[in-house]
Amino acid sequence: MTTAPTPVPSSAAADRDSTRVGGGAGAPRTAPQTPLATSAAPRRRLRPAGGPWLATLPLLVFFAIAFGLPAIAIAIGAFTLSPDAPTGAGTFTTSNMTASVQGAYATALLGSIKLSALTALIGVLVGLPLAQAVVTSRFRMMREAVLSASGVLANFGGVPLAFAFVATLGNAGELTKQFKLTSHGWSLYTFNGLTIVYLYFLIPLMILTITPALEGLRVQWREAANNNGATNWQYWRHVALPILLPSLLGGYVMLFGSAFAAYATAAAMVGASIPLIPLHIADALSGNVLVGQGNVALALSLDMIVVAALVMAVYLPLQRRSARWLA
Repeated sequence: MTTAPTPVPSSAAADRDSTRVGGGAGAPRTAPQTPLATSAAPRRRLRPAGGPWLATLPLLVFFAIAFGLPAIAIAIGAFTLSPDAPTGAGTFTTSNMTASVQGAYATALLGSIKLSALTALIGVLVGLPLAQAVVTSRFRMMREAVLSASGVLANFGGVPLAFAFVATLGNAGELTKQFKLTSHGWSLYTFNGLTIVYLYFLIPLMILTITPALEGLRVQWREAANNNGATNWQYWRHVALPILLPSLLGGYVMLFGSAFAAYATAAAMVGASIPLIPLHIADALSGNVLVGQGNVALALSLDMIVVAALVMAVYLPLQRRSARWLA
């Protein structure tokens, strides 16, 4: 029985085979480029004709209608006489702006700024460690419960909040009678009492605001600080807080704006006993104090917009630096 001889490839065929696999004597170091099939060619992504502006057009239109038109109306009304003025209705004047920064209106503006700045500062100082405790907690159910409760409490305000505190800490409230707080000089209807009421919804709002920023802090940063001998305080002083500073300022701005614009809670609880700018705007619009002062309320509103713009001007430049670290 004979076996068929195995064909031996020629030297030229061997060279071609070795060239394909990149081995063999005289073979090139890199495999030759093979032409790609037409179907495997990279496809170009189709971009909309209008670019990114087309996608944001609905948002810009909504912003122009919901915020732009009211702002223009406020600016025009602040520099014209009120329609119910005795004479010269609709004519240009600067008396509204002058009146908005004098007398009782100036006191109310300063009172609102003081109340908002204080409550926002306390909200940031208290909300930051609470949010850190929530982020670092190992119990997922507790974390979800705290965040859910914060979402509810942050939106709990107005007359229901005022009634809850009056029934609890008012002159005839349950805790006031139980612990005889009146004999110790406690009164809910003061600046300090209103501060406590505002903190009821500002602290949960701060927790919701700063939690995403705390989650953006990387574990590697803490480990690197510990490996270099840094204490926990040094890590927060030189690493975490500088990175979180823009986010903290953003939370402060949000809390400041919420307290600065709050009306229903203060109106239902303290009325006119504490001078606040939203209460004076309501009085001017309703003619509760003087007749023909409707456009003074628009001037007061313009003052509030200016104050909010100044606060935002401090926050926006620092937000860009924080985005680079937390991205």
